[in-house]
Amino acid sequence: MNPNEKATQLFVAGYSCSQAVLVARAEQHGLSDEVAFKLSAAFGGGMGRQGEVCGAVSGALMALGLEKGYTKPDDKAGKEHIYELTRQFCAEFSRRSGGLRCSELLGCQIGTPEGLRQAQEQNLFKTVCPDLVAEASQILDEMLGEK
Repeated sequence: MNPNEKATQLFVAGYSCSQAVLVARAEQHGLSDEVAFKLSAAFGGGMGRQGEVCGAVSGALMALGLEKGYTKPDDKAGKEHIYELTRQFCAEFSRRSGGLRCSELLGCQIGTPEGLRQAQEQNLFKTVCPDLVAEASQILDEMLGEK
């Protein structure tokens, strides 16, 4: 199963958007699924269901860091490189999906009881969010040259 399929499958199974995207790529970088699930758990729903940056974006950026991140504090070139990749990812996700924040992507503020109720009544977590998970994963494939 490729990372895109795995990410979508994990999301549909009930994991958050951030968990689905990160865990789909964690093992290939030596990160156990258990650690990846825990690491990305707080980012779902736009950072703890606050409707901020989409968890699929957060998970993708964590995966991007696993692949292209730097490890030495004085690696200025590495730092600039990952920041540039981050900007590219965010720009492309925003272009394709219409924004970066859950409130922009879902058309309601899930950080409020009313907005959460609206998202649930309109079934947005099952109709919109799986596509956002797939889109984030696809952009990662393109950026990392994966098929």
